[in-house]
Amino acid sequence: MHEVALATPDDFEGWRTAARALVMAGIPPEEVEWRAEGDPVPLFGGGPPPAPPADAPPPRVPRGFPDLAQLVIRHRDPGRFALLHGLLYRLQHERGLLDDAADPAVSRANAMARAVRRDAHKMHAFVRFREVRVEDGALAAPLAAPDPVAVPDTPAPARNARSVALALRDHGALEEAAEAPPAPPAPRAPEPPPESRFVAWYEPEHHILRAESAFFTRRFAMLRWSILTPALSAHWDGEAVTFGPGARRADAPAEDAAETLWRAYFASIFNPARLKPDAMRAEMPRKYWRNLPEAQDIPRLMQEAPRRVAEMVARGATPPVERRQRAIHLPAIIRAAQPEAAGSVDSPMPADLLTPNESFAEAQAALRRDLLARNDLPPWTANATQPVMGEGPQHPLLMFVGEQPGDEEDLKGHPFVGPAGRLWNKALEEAGVTRDEAYVTNAVKHFKFTPTGKRRLHQSPDAGDITFYRPFLLREIDFVGPRLIVTLGATALRAVSGRAMPVTKLRSSLLRDPEGRPFYPTVHPSYLLRLPDPAAKAREYDRFVEDLGQAAATARNLPAR
Repeated sequence: MHEVALATPDDFEGWRTAARALVMAGIPPEEVEWRAEGDPVPLFGGGPPPAPPADAPPPRVPRGFPDLAQLVIRHRDPGRFALLHGLLYRLQHERGLLDDAADPAVSRANAMARAVRRDAHKMHAFVRFREVRVEDGALAAPLAAPDPVAVPDTPAPARNARSVALALRDHGALEEAAEAPPAPPAPRAPEPPPESRFVAWYEPEHHILRAESAFFTRRFAMLRWSILTPALSAHWDGEAVTFGPGARRADAPAEDAAETLWRAYFASIFNPARLKPDAMRAEMPRKYWRNLPEAQDIPRLMQEAPRRVAEMVARGATPPVERRQRAIHLPAIIRAAQPEAAGSVDSPMPADLLTPNESFAEAQAALRRDLLARNDLPPWTANATQPVMGEGPQHPLLMFVGEQPGDEEDLKGHPFVGPAGRLWNKALEEAGVTRDEAYVTNAVKHFKFTPTGKRRLHQSPDAGDITFYRPFLLREIDFVGPRLIVTLGATALRAVSGRAMPVTKLRSSLLRDPEGRPFYPTVHPSYLLRLPDPAAKAREYDRFVEDLGQAAATARNLPAR
């Protein structure tokens, strides 16, 4: 019989070195007694195992075995070292052993790994730090006072309790202080102590503190904290974690100034209508309650839940928060009254929408009414405030067709009142055209945008959008009856001509649409606003004014409709 002693209960590196040597020496697990620090010395323990032969091949394991062994090592079961030794010994001859879930040893190891992972998850969730003030190198709060609450702690020697208290004061290297003999203090300049330290008491079921300390250093990197457990304590000073002896529950503060605030927050987020006691106890077992400040309020909150639910029912449903912009173009009553229609933008215009109106104002109103009644609008129109229809006189000299309403047009319900519209208005005036001679509208009647915080970013209409709104535009052109149509930009050019055409090549040309009506393409005024070069912007603006003037001159030579 051989004996192997490990430095700590979770000494994975020590176990791996010893197990490799044992397997290389051909020593089976039943000939080895394993123990860790704190375990009783076996009555029939033997000497250390012999060194393996120099030419012995090193053991080989599947890829998942080291991870499994690291978890199993942290389990509290004293037989974990022998269990892993046995698996390592068998893996040299049974390569697929870990895939056999029915094997008793494999099943037991997997169960241990699950228990350790579950314990780590609970530790992440239920560790509660409490602030301890440090004044002039000493803790303001007593740490070693007797615990008035009868809690079944793991007994800890008085020497260890004192070491924890001292460690919390100076944040020294506890492991060395607890295990090494006292050494004369090295002369060094005193460092100012931190103002506070956060201390938590926790009782894990397994030896997980050393492994899980990395989680808390990541989450609470800016705090100086200590986690005290019955078997081990961890201390983070902002740069490194040191480990010391175990502690008592009395070594951690019972509460701190933030306790009341935390309990108030927990009570405020407690939803009595969703109370499920069994599910809550499954996620938060009662054994953790004594270390959770909010647990003091759980019985009261559960008792008050039925009354609070009844009050909620009596108050009725809370009205929904009003949207910043409400789509008013598609009332639900109209949607319900309309039969389901195909959602394709290529659907033909219903015949009743093409019925001529004798009155110009009635024709404009009918166009808007018919657009509101459509139940197959593109989905993005639900975000728009309202459709923006054209404005101007009947039989104008020029009918300007833009792309779509912008942000200001969408809110005000009028076309060309935004920055591009104001620039167009200025150019129109410089071109010698009055507003009484111009009718202005858009190819697409709704504002298409992407909401980004408080801003609404303009989105260009696609071919489907243009196709959907084109029948409305053609009908509008019919009852407006302009001498000449001026298309502003690519979208308007496509909507009027019925196909994609290059604006830059056709600009300032007199063309005919499929119905034989004359139209005159030019750029959209928003194009001028986007030019970064001031010189180019001035040059293009002059050219735009020239286009408007030429269009007006051309229109005056065309017969009135």
